[in-house]
Amino acid sequence: MHRHFNFADLFELAADKVPDRVAVVDRRRRVTYRDLEQRTNALAHAYLAAGVRAGDHIGILGTNCIEWVEAMIAAYKMRASVVNVNFRYVEEELRYLFENSDAVALVYQREYATKVAAARSAQPELTTFIRIEDGSGVDDAALGPLDFEASIAAQASDRDFGERSGDDVYLLYTGGTTGMPKGVMWRQEDVYFALAGGIDVFTGARVASPEAASEKIDPSGVPLVLMPVPPLMHGAGQMGTLRGLFEGNTVVLTDRFDAEDTWRTIERERVNVLAVTGDAMARPLADALERLDGSVDVSSLVSFSSTAAIFSQTVKEQLQRLLPAHVLMTDAIGSTESGMNGIRIVQAGDAPKEGITSVQAGADTAVLDDDLEPVEPGSGTIGRVARGGNIPLGYYNDPAKTAEVFVTDRHGRRWSIPGDYATVEADGRITLLGRGSVSINSGGEKIFPEEVEGALKSHPDVFDVLVVGVPDERWGERVAALLQPRPGRAPTLEALQDHCRALIAGYKIPRELLIVDEVPRLPNGKPDYRVARERAHSLTARG
Repeated sequence: MHRHFNFADLFELAADKVPDRVAVVDRRRRVTYRDLEQRTNALAHAYLAAGVRAGDHIGILGTNCIEWVEAMIAAYKMRASVVNVNFRYVEEELRYLFENSDAVALVYQREYATKVAAARSAQPELTTFIRIEDGSGVDDAALGPLDFEASIAAQASDRDFGERSGDDVYLLYTGGTTGMPKGVMWRQEDVYFALAGGIDVFTGARVASPEAASEKIDPSGVPLVLMPVPPLMHGAGQMGTLRGLFEGNTVVLTDRFDAEDTWRTIERERVNVLAVTGDAMARPLADALERLDGSVDVSSLVSFSSTAAIFSQTVKEQLQRLLPAHVLMTDAIGSTESGMNGIRIVQAGDAPKEGITSVQAGADTAVLDDDLEPVEPGSGTIGRVARGGNIPLGYYNDPAKTAEVFVTDRHGRRWSIPGDYATVEADGRITLLGRGSVSINSGGEKIFPEEVEGALKSHPDVFDVLVVGVPDERWGERVAALLQPRPGRAPTLEALQDHCRALIAGYKIPRELLIVDEVPRLPNGKPDYRVARERAHSLTARG
């Protein structure tokens, strides 16, 4: 059978190469590539027996576990698409997602059954429910579910699905940092090259064929042990896991993020590669490692990376001081709509530019002006980050948004331009400023929250912060900081303003300080600016 750059094909090539190697580890058990291959074949047959067909959409609702991975791979084996369901969603958000995604089946952990039962009527085609048992005891009889393990046990584990295609759709719903999530549709071949290892991020070299990807796997060698911390319901968690499996490595999952437990898992499983999403995970990890004070062995670690969000300068310096000298730290920027846009190796003595890190542009990435032409390096011109080449097909059920984000220039090249603004340094590096949809307009000046957040995070009293605009009679909007202090600290607005003056222009400095117990973030660590703005408006109106 001819193989393609298809997720199921790439997994099967690896499984055939190293069947006895441990593939995935979670808190309860571990499975080999042979186990994973046989169980996902059987589950794919169970989907088919339940009436799910190629091209259908299967939702997965749960925290990180081996079953999540099995449900995902099984869907790709029988050529369905996965709908990633946020486990924090309330009923109304679930209703929106079920309706928008046209899901016909849902694999869910029992603890979420009550919300699912309340929301299911939004999608009449959603008729198949497969329950992952979690011991919660929640009554899910109203769903008439199939049991996950019984479904696997009842089906043959043969690999008899026929030829697949690189055109099979990978569907990923965005985190919804500014509103309700949108389903981004990729060809699996395109997303493999954009996010899952098809292109070397440092050299730009491309994998020549699906077989070439598996030829790199050494059956007699020692696999890398990878720990993608973000939840599987987000792209960073999925891509880290899938890439690890395509390359024949071992993936370690943790169901809920806990900083100290993460370090103890690294020690126990001898983790080599740790992937997080920005400061929301890196800062608690750095503080926990400081508290553990050498009581855990993290010498196995060789790489600590942030994907889709960059580290702040203070976190970088703290981690560099605490981690073994051989650990390579990297920052990367990207989005669901574009894939990886740029990467940077973190080095001692690095200084941020106005609180923001610059990165080396990735393959097919550019910064374009309003005429869709590349901005001149070193000119200081602000443009929008764009990626060409392997990019998505568009948004599911949203042709208007598709036309807005995925555009064709006058040369006939198609680009993905989600809305991140940036400048290009004289040496070609990209300095990311932030998403235009969350920028603040104060007296006609555009202020990007990430720039201000980077400056504030470099203050020693700040644990986490999000910056939003609140109404101002004179300026239209003024900069407000929702700030979570470090324990026992109480930074004042005046002290923070004095600190920021050395890092950012005066008009960008916060005019309002709102102390909060916890900064609103999505489960993958990305900022939830919609909730942050609502909270800031409420607090300022009340005050």
